[in-house]
Amino acid sequence: MLNLYRFRPRGRIALALLLTVLMGLTSVQAAPQVVVSIKPLQELVGAVMDGVAEPRLLVPPGQSPHTWSLKPSDAAAVSGAGLVVWIGPGLETSLARALRGAPAGQPRLEVESLPGILLLPARVGGDWEKRRRDGVDDGQGHAHGTSNADPHLWLSPDNARQIVAAVAQRLSELDEVNAVRYRANAARFTQELDTLDAQLKARLAPLADRPFIVFHDAYQYFEKHYGLRAVGSVLVSPEQMPGVRRVSELRDKVRSLGAVCVFAEPQFPPALVDTLIEGTPARRGTLDPLGMGLSGGYPALLNQMGEDLARCLEPK
Repeated sequence: MLNLYRFRPRGRIALALLLTVLMGLTSVQAAPQVVVSIKPLQELVGAVMDGVAEPRLLVPPGQSPHTWSLKPSDAAAVSGAGLVVWIGPGLETSLARALRGAPAGQPRLEVESLPGILLLPARVGGDWEKRRRDGVDDGQGHAHGTSNADPHLWLSPDNARQIVAAVAQRLSELDEVNAVRYRANAARFTQELDTLDAQLKARLAPLADRPFIVFHDAYQYFEKHYGLRAVGSVLVSPEQMPGVRRVSELRDKVRSLGAVCVFAEPQFPPALVDTLIEGTPARRGTLDPLGMGLSGGYPALLNQMGEDLARCLEPK
């Protein structure tokens, strides 16, 4: 520790003022406290902030953003954040309520509203869950807020590129000292993602005509990007387990559509999928749209999803 008393009185005063100024500059130049809603966004934002700081995750491992509720500590983190990054009210309804009470003018990135983001309409009817357009779950539908778009947009590599670019831009505006690093990190991430994307396209292309059923309709963006063929979903809603009639209908659908696989999710009970495929030639796989059990960042999420799909869909 610097001993100010080594200096003459006038020198001590000047040095103390200099240290005060330097401490003030350090405070001003500190990276903003970034709060993100779900793990895939934490991985994308974390890739941009690598070497500077780490974003705080709100939705903990093992919980679904559809049903998660903020704790008081989460609400305090949101209120005090220098930047909040989230998908939007179509996914994180609990966070949407908290943001309405946050300080006016707080920097935020609502991903589903970013320019260049691909938004696909939610699949409704037929083999997909029904949904009322006012966003209210009527007991038969998937109710993702008031938007008619599918909110699981992070599973599109093209959307991931847009998110990273937008985060790098916003952080560069908020933290000019680290702007060069943010942009360099974003460029490096995009290059790595481009390489993985090409590998996944080659791996999954032979499986384009293999029908499968997902646990809940969260994978449309991944399917569209890689030309895959999901034919339906298991859950009526992430918040509502299907009844006996729905289970019987789904088992008939597994048979009639010739589904090769029915995919469970780690956030929901796997026994239901075992019941559905019993007596059918379909196999059971597992897909995790949030990548909760993974390390290695967003590329690990995409790569694992591709591997899980290929492992179950490839002819035996």
